[in-house]
Amino acid sequence: MAARLLLFLTMAAGLFGDMPARAQQDLVADLSDHLVAITTGFTGADVLLFGAVEGEGEIVVTVTGPRGDVTVRRKERVVGVWANVEAVTFANVPAFYAVAATKPLESVATPDIRQRQQIGIENVAMVPDDAAIDAATAAAFRAGLIRNKRAAGLYADDVLPVTVLSNRLFRTRIHLPANVAIGTYTVAVYYLRDGSAVHAQTTPLVVSKTGIGADIFLFAHTNSAAYGVLAIIIAVAAGWLAAWIGRKVG
Repeated sequence: MAARLLLFLTMAAGLFGDMPARAQQDLVADLSDHLVAITTGFTGADVLLFGAVEGEGEIVVTVTGPRGDVTVRRKERVVGVWANVEAVTFANVPAFYAVAATKPLESVATPDIRQRQQIGIENVAMVPDDAAIDAATAAAFRAGLIRNKRAAGLYADDVLPVTVLSNRLFRTRIHLPANVAIGTYTVAVYYLRDGSAVHAQTTPLVVSKTGIGADIFLFAHTNSAAYGVLAIIIAVAAGWLAAWIGRKVG
């Protein structure tokens, strides 16, 4: 990874030092790894994003996980028992979200830019699938969804720092927790001046299972009936073996 970073920075320096021989490019960025492999005993991973800019400006980075529907339920005590009394399903919810910036978001981008580019968790589009739900209910359940995601470590609590070196090179580190979802993530880098976007670049980050765990996961999702039967057979066999060993020992 260190060799790759050095090569990238050397190329970036050459790119910016060759003016006007080549057209100016305001922003170049890359990841230390484009694939995060989840194996047995996976405890999380750190992904380094690094790059270079030309001129004065601020950097904002967003990492958005694969999107899908999420149902949020509200529980209440009913006759002394906790029960689900209301539920709201949100569409297009990212499984993971993190944002990093050189300064607080409100000082680097206008509200319109932050909303349009979904910068900051409060600007991420999460729409209830039932249009009849009133705004207050939707807001309350949306806050609950974000709170649950943060408790699971899947939404960052704070804006992560972007470190700038020599007013040209920058870097930031994104942590993916052990319970991160598999799929394709979108890493977006925005270069802003005076609160407006000058240049943007996106790159994919793939989180994938590997090894025997991946084989079992794939089999379970592509052959669910056979996997269920096999699981029952293994459970019965394990129970029979335990009983047989108990009789022998006894």
